Amino acid sequence: QVQLVESGGGLVQAGGSLRLSCAASGSILKTMGWYRQAPGSQRDMVSRITSDGIAKYADSVKGRFTISRDSAKSTVYLQMNSLKPEDTAVYYCYALSIGYQDYWGQGTQVTVSS
Repeated sequence: QVQLVESGGGLVQAGGSLRLSCAASGSILKTMGWYRQAPGSQRDMVSRITSDGIAKYADSVKGRFTISRDSAKSTVYLQMNSLKPEDTAVYYCYALSIGYQDYWGQGTQVTVSS
């Protein structure tokens, strides 16, 4: 069983920055990443990173967000710069185990004011 604990959300003005963290425990993980869900919308991928360090980003965040991973600590980070009001959402940490099972964190709110 994998547990994911997120931190780092909050309220920031447009153009500001936030850093999200997600610490995992319980299993070896192939992929970790972040998804987000705005009110009335589906949950969409923001960024993912494999155990080999290969990162993928949604087009809407390329050049502004950076994902990184500390495999020794089973922690994934999302540095979010140049935040926009449309980035406002609940951000969920995601993990894929070596057994190809999905895990989700409880979510952390990110609010960007204009």
